[in-house]
This record gives sequence, C-alpha cells and structure tokens, in this order.
Amino acid sequence: MSRQPVAAVVGLGINNQPLLPFLQEHGYKVVVADKKPAEELARLIAERHLGEPQALYAGPDYLDRLAQAEHPDVVYLTPGMKKTLAPIEALRAQGARITCETDLFLAHCPAPVIGITGSAGKTTTTTLVGEALKTDGRHPVFVGGNIGRSLLGDLAQITPQSWVVMELSSFQLELVEHSPHGAAFLNLSPNHLDIHESMQAYGAAKSHIFRFQGPDGWTVVPYHDPAVTPLLTQYAGQLVFFAFQDHQQTGSFIDNDTIMYRDVHGQVQPIVAVDQVRLPGAHNVLNVLAAVATVKMAGGDSQALADTIAGFSGVPHRLEKVREHDNILYINDSIATAPDRTMAALKALSSPLVLIAGGYDKHLDYDALGQAIAHSTVHHVVVLGQTQEKIAQAVARYSTIAVIRAATFDDAIREARRVAKPGDTVLLSPASASYDMFNNFEERGRRFREIVESL
Repeated sequence: MSRQPVAAVVGLGINNQPLLPFLQEHGYKVVVADKKPAEELARLIAERHLGEPQALYAGPDYLDRLAQAEHPDVVYLTPGMKKTLAPIEALRAQGARITCETDLFLAHCPAPVIGITGSAGKTTTTTLVGEALKTDGRHPVFVGGNIGRSLLGDLAQITPQSWVVMELSSFQLELVEHSPHGAAFLNLSPNHLDIHESMQAYGAAKSHIFRFQGPDGWTVVPYHDPAVTPLLTQYAGQLVFFAFQDHQQTGSFIDNDTIMYRDVHGQVQPIVAVDQVRLPGAHNVLNVLAAVATVKMAGGDSQALADTIAGFSGVPHRLEKVREHDNILYINDSIATAPDRTMAALKALSSPLVLIAGGYDKHLDYDALGQAIAHSTVHHVVVLGQTQEKIAQAVARYSTIAVIRAATFDDAIREARRVAKPGDTVLLSPASASYDMFNNFEERGRRFREIVESL
C-alpha cells in the first residue's frame, strides 16, 4: 500500500486558508503550523469550513515542533515569512519541497494569468486592469492575489476563456516555479529588506513574475528603467513598454496630452485624454499607462478601458481624501510603507502639508525622504513608531522643518491637527510598515479615518 503524501501548511492567513480543502481533495494528509494558540486555530478552521487537518502545531515553537514531528513531502509557506529560517532549512534537508499557494494556483489555473508586481502601485494597477476587463464584459474576470483574496477556491469556475488578474508581492513570487502568461513589472525600489536579505534578493524575487515564461509570454515594463531593465537580460518573451514619452516600441505613452497605445503591428491608437485621469500625481499616470498596456496585451476593449479610467477614483488608503474639517483636508496614504511611496505623495500634492510619518522598521534608508521633505510644501512633520528617529534625523540633515515626536498614533493625529492651519493638508503617509502598532496598513488607514471622522 502506497504512503499517503503529506503537505504542511505553515501560516493560516488569507492566502493559505484555501490550501486545506484543496490539498485534502487531492489526496494529501494535511498538517497545519501557525504561531496562533491551538484553540484559536481550531476555531478558525471550523468557522471557515476548511476541513479537518491531521495535526496542528501551534504556539511560539510551532516551526520547531513541525520539523521534529513530521516529514512532509511539500511545505506551503505563508508569504511574509523568511524562507531561510533554521526549521525550514531542516524540512528542506529532509527532502520536503518548499513552495507556496501562488505557485500551486499558477500550476493549476486553466486560464492565462495576468500578474502585476512592483514596489509601488500594484493594487491601483491591478484594480484598474480588473475593472477595465469587467467593463469589457466578454469573459468572466477573476481578480485576486496580494490584493486580499486567494483564487485557489475559484479554480472550478475558471475556464480557459476567463481573464485572471493577480497582484503579486515579492513574498508571493519568491518561491514560484511558474510565471503568469502576461505580467506587468511596474517599478523597483528598496522595500521589505527586513525579510529579503538584500536588494538583489528582493529584485530576484520580483523577477520571478516573468522568469519562467516561455517565448509566447509578455511583460509590461517601464521603458529604460535603471532598476528593472538589468533584470531582463535573459528574458524570453515579448517586452511591452510604458513611459511618458513615445518610445517607438509596443506599449503605451503620451502624445499631445493623450494616452496612446502602439500594438505589436506598430498601429497606434488614442485611448484616453490625460486630463480624464482622476488619480492624483505623476506616479498614478504611470500606473494608468501600465494598465493600458496590460489590458491591451490581454485583448481588452479600448472603449471599455477609456471608460474605466475616466470613472476610476482610486482605492482606499492611497492618497484617499477622508474629510475636510475646519478648512483642513485630511488624506489617508497608509499604503505608503516605504520612503518612495511617501516621496510620490509629496510630489502629488501642492498645498501646505503637515506630514505624519513613521512606523515599523523594515531596515530602509530615509535619507532621500529627508531631501524630498526639504523640497516639498511640508512645514511640520509628526513622527512616531520604530522609525521616528531615522525620519527625524533625515529631516534635520536637509532642513529646519519642525519635527514633532508622538508617542501613539492617536497622539500623532492630534499633534498634526494642532499645528495645521486653514488651507493646509494633513497627510498620513508613513514611509514605514504598520506592524509595530497595527496588523496591516489597512487597519492603520481605517483608524486614521475613524479619528478624522470624529473630529
């Protein structure tokens, strides 16, 4: 009698939850390992109807206990975990294949997948592409991935004619051995260096979005980008470009204040006037350009694309206008978990600013942010969290802009309100992750909204 294969699911977050029923249906003995208490894990599994795992390894030493007690054939890691931890290396040495839910989906999906990655702009671009294809209406559209929804449970409904759009983070891409058929690589700047060992490792993880494509694959990239271009040296598929200026290649660009698209045959067509883009900032125009090239390469309709762009006002926590109170505008840019995101926000806004920044330390450099603040309309910076001193020192190196240290998130908003004057904008754009105070940037943004709405 043959041995039943064993699959270990490490971390039972949103991405990994659908793995339990899927793997059980495919004949695996499934064990679960998570740092949550056993009672909480069991309750989550029961409430979500995830099936009955053969074993639970819970609590602070969950990884060590898993490595000691089990010899799994395959281990599915939660995305944000370091892949080089000693217990994981021990499992690998035992012969386990270390992989992830994203690779399982890419291997089983019957439809071509459009994957979108980048250090910034992933969710905005993914949402825009998904909405444009839904507006097109010719095929069912499935949108998921890092945007907050695993698509593994949708495999039964996905057909070869479907459009599948996935936002993919470096964490989700790091272990994949399959690439989406079509990809968009928006940009690359330092991020997540607390998890990735170096900028080179971070870029290599991102590059997996196209690394395993064949000659029939395609990837949308920024034209002559100094960070992305070096990763393309051995690329086998079709390169598609986006840029503000005409690059004379397949892709999108701006001409005569109109976003244009040049197809693979060299035919150029206007898509939408730039002034129809409702998203603030030049960085968002680049996101729209990338979305145009992606939708057109996927076979989407130009009119549906234009209508979607004209009606698209953005997604929450991304330069989101929350409220105007006492002639002071409050903007939630909680998505800014790295300095370059905050720098883009500063460029997008022209009113006098009170900036709220700081949070969990991902081991990033804040020097360029200090320079950007010095050359912006910021007149006060309220800093908090683990990175507050890094940001305060960076500001002090390049300007005499007042810096206020806050002990808590609520205090930071109160201090910002105190120093803001009529006509000012209070901008939450932390340039840092949220994990020192919140579970994620969404929770941080929701708390900002709650406080501002109660003013």
